[in-house]
Amino acid sequence: MQRRNFIKHSALAAGALAMAPTLSSFGMAEDAILGHNNKRYKLNKDWGKLDFTHYPVKDCHEMIQDSKGRIFLLTNETHNNIIIYDRKGKLLDSWGHEYPGGHGLTLFNENGTEVLFICDNSRNQVIKTTLDGRVLLTLNYPKETGQYSKQEEFIPTETAIAANGDIYVADGYGKDFIIRYDYKGNYLGYFGGRGDKDEHLLNAHGVCMDYRNPKQPTLIVTSRQQNAFKRFTLDGKYISTIPMPGAWVCRPVIHGDYLYAAVLQSNANLWKQSGFVTILDKDFKVVSNLAGSEPIYKENQLQEMYQTVKAFDYPHDVCIDDEGNLYVAQWNSGQVYPYKLEPVI
Repeated sequence: MQRRNFIKHSALAAGALAMAPTLSSFGMAEDAILGHNNKRYKLNKDWGKLDFTHYPVKDCHEMIQDSKGRIFLLTNETHNNIIIYDRKGKLLDSWGHEYPGGHGLTLFNENGTEVLFICDNSRNQVIKTTLDGRVLLTLNYPKETGQYSKQEEFIPTETAIAANGDIYVADGYGKDFIIRYDYKGNYLGYFGGRGDKDEHLLNAHGVCMDYRNPKQPTLIVTSRQQNAFKRFTLDGKYISTIPMPGAWVCRPVIHGDYLYAAVLQSNANLWKQSGFVTILDKDFKVVSNLAGSEPIYKENQLQEMYQTVKAFDYPHDVCIDDEGNLYVAQWNSGQVYPYKLEPVI
């Protein structure tokens, strides 16, 4: 598995263990409500279940919603890499047999036509497709950077697409660079990478566009093993770090005024199915943790976060639909289908 490069217990992670209860002390009632403040949800674990003999999944990596309201799931099961649901969890369609490392899934509206960007970390490529799987563009390893000598060194995990079509690729399981291309796939530059400066990244697992300040659109990049998000200008200049203590955050997802992210696991219980979902407001303050500890700030510093309810194992992505429902896809969690979380008013 390509994850071997980041699942070692780093000194950074090992030194950050929180004084949290053990997971065995937690239970969850069938009608349990998850979350805090104005972001509370009821969990439905049965929403995405299908006939496994016909529509199997391995790791459920990422999900998006298209303009028709359909929910697309990307899995690395080559029997059906893409599974398409309606909001009620009914199967609509499936396709794809050629993405054994299907990991990142991004939707972009290209002049009125929606397209997908798939990161495959087994093929070491980024593939742009139509919504029914026809390949439009393939990006191979970025030899133009001078940082790569072969295709296998490039292990992309996510893309973000700017309004002008520029493509930002996060090499989150490779060398942790963010590589930028124009809409045709022409190389434009790179930034990030590993090191000890603020602009460096460690497990650059996700990247997204943030247009909440229309006068200053930015990129938000995951630095997962540093338990942080980092903000950059669209030309790659570092702006700031958003600490997420205790949380191995996956890709950031912007919906309305809020940033949502699956948390793969907690430092307090590494590799013990200790994930949750976190939500930040427009000022990058955590307002709710679904199945996680209540967000507490002391002297404006966010305190260590950890799982408190055994609702998830290893959440890998969160999708927010046009009705405000959340869908959670999980990695390495017993081949479970996605869960749905409905907001509690």
